[in-house]
Amino acid sequence: MINKISPSIHAAIEKIFDGATVMIGGFGTAGQPAELIDALIEHGATDLTIINNNAGNGDIGLAALLKAKRVKKIICSFPRQSDSYIFDALYRAGEIELELVPQGNLAARIQAAGSGFGAIFTPTGYGTELAKGKETREINGKHYVLEYPITADFALIKAHKGDRYGNLIYRKTARNFGPIMAAAATYTIAQVNEVVEVGALDPECIVTPGIFVTDVVEIQ
Repeated sequence: MINKISPSIHAAIEKIFDGATVMIGGFGTAGQPAELIDALIEHGATDLTIINNNAGNGDIGLAALLKAKRVKKIICSFPRQSDSYIFDALYRAGEIELELVPQGNLAARIQAAGSGFGAIFTPTGYGTELAKGKETREINGKHYVLEYPITADFALIKAHKGDRYGNLIYRKTARNFGPIMAAAATYTIAQVNEVVEVGALDPECIVTPGIFVTDVVEIQ
């Protein structure tokens, strides 16, 4: 019988190893799997490469992971805002590496990984420092930059409800990067507000099919 419900949040997180690449869902704090991040901090994995939309807010969630100095590199589209002081301090001190990716490109490259594409051509970044050293091509009179898919060893995401098969539905804007990260990672851990019986989720409403999910953790 398929049962992807993890016995504990720590049992799910313990598989993350030093040096792993980890996608973390969320748009700022919306849809951020805060409890999974706290468990990752407690777990102790280090030298991580993190892929996220931004670089943490305040002192919680992703920012707390950065503060614990577990991250060697972050790939994101929006590293600086008024409460990104932890990232700012680490970057200015040369203690963290940043790869800046425009937001649309970030989503497209993650989606490309989940779709099995070898690469994509995007107009975003053409003629800027972000395209320096990259292949470019003119297609139908428009210039494009070659970008490669972004994959990860693990994805930590947050959903609204899930079942033991790993099927997930999301709540409003908390959906954001979760579905594409689940498809792009080798191992996906989803925290949910509620675990329901198989069949309780309307198949037409399921956003992330269980095939993309490895562990489901209920956080109430």
